[in-house]
Amino acid sequence: MTTHAGSAGSVRKTAPPVEGVKARESLAARIVEKLGGGLVRAFLLVVGLFWLVPTIGLLISSLRPPDEMSASGWWKVFSEPSQLTFDSYQKLLENSDITNSILNTVLITVPATLLVVIVGSLAGYAFAWMEFPGRDWWFLAVVGLLVVPVQVALIPIAELFGKIGLFGSILGVVLFHTGFGLPFAVFLLRNFFAEIPRELLEAARLDGAGELRLFFRVVMPLAGPAVASLAIFQFLWVWNDMLVALVFTDADSQPITVALQTQVRQFGNNIDVLAPGAFISMVIPLAVFFAFQRQFVSGVMAGAVK
Repeated sequence: MTTHAGSAGSVRKTAPPVEGVKARESLAARIVEKLGGGLVRAFLLVVGLFWLVPTIGLLISSLRPPDEMSASGWWKVFSEPSQLTFDSYQKLLENSDITNSILNTVLITVPATLLVVIVGSLAGYAFAWMEFPGRDWWFLAVVGLLVVPVQVALIPIAELFGKIGLFGSILGVVLFHTGFGLPFAVFLLRNFFAEIPRELLEAARLDGAGELRLFFRVVMPLAGPAVASLAIFQFLWVWNDMLVALVFTDADSQPITVALQTQVRQFGNNIDVLAPGAFISMVIPLAVFFAFQRQFVSGVMAGAVK
C-alpha cells in the first residue's frame, strides 16, 4: 500500500498492482491442487500395487502344486484357479524343522524387542532429565556405539558366549540383538524425551510424583509414538536377521530364516515347503508394520513440528 500527498495536503491511498501476483498465485495454487488430487493418489496406488506384487506372487505360489510352480509362472492361476490348494501348508506343518524355527523366531524376536524398548526408555529418560556425573560423556559414548558394525563383534562375542555357555542358545541371540539395538534406542528416545516441556514435569514433581511415577504416568504415555516406532524397527530387524542367527544358533535354536536356508541347501527342489515358509516369514512382520503404521508415522514425525 502506497500513500500520495495531494495539493491540499490530503493523503490519498492507492492499492499496489497485485493483479499479476494474484494470477501467478492462483496458477500455482491450481497446479498444487491438481498434484494433490486424484492424479497423485492414482500414482501412489499403482506404486503400492507394484510393491505388493512380490508378496502376492509368493502367496499364490505357496498355494500351487510343486509341478505347476515348476512348469509356469504364478500368474497362470488367474486362468486356472482350480490349481489352488493348501497341501503345501499341510506339508509345512508336518515339517518339524520349520515349525520349531517359527517358534524359535518368536522366542528370539519378542524378548529382544521388549528388552530394547524397556531398557532404552529408562536410559533415554535418564539421559534427558536426570542429573548424574558424566551424563553428556556417557551419552556421547552411546552415540559412538551406533557406528560399530555388527560384523566386527561376531567373533569376539562368539568366543565370549562359548566360554560362558551361551553359544548356540536362544538367550545368546537375544542378548546380542539387545546389545546392538540399545544404542539406537537410547539415542532415539533421549531426543524425544528432551522435547517434553519442562513445566509439565515440574508440575508433576510439585504434586509429589517421584522419578518412577513420573516416568510411567507422564513420560511414557506421551512417548507412545516414539516407542512404537522403535519397537517396529527392532522387531523387523530381529525377525528378518539371518547373519547373527547363522553364527550364534544351532539346529535346535535356529530361527526361520536359517531354517529356510538349510532347506534350500539340503533339498534343492523342496519348493512346496519353501514357498509357504517364506510367505509366513514375510507376512508376519508385514502385518505388524501395517497394524502399527499410524504410531510409526507419528513417531517418525515427532519433533519435526514444534
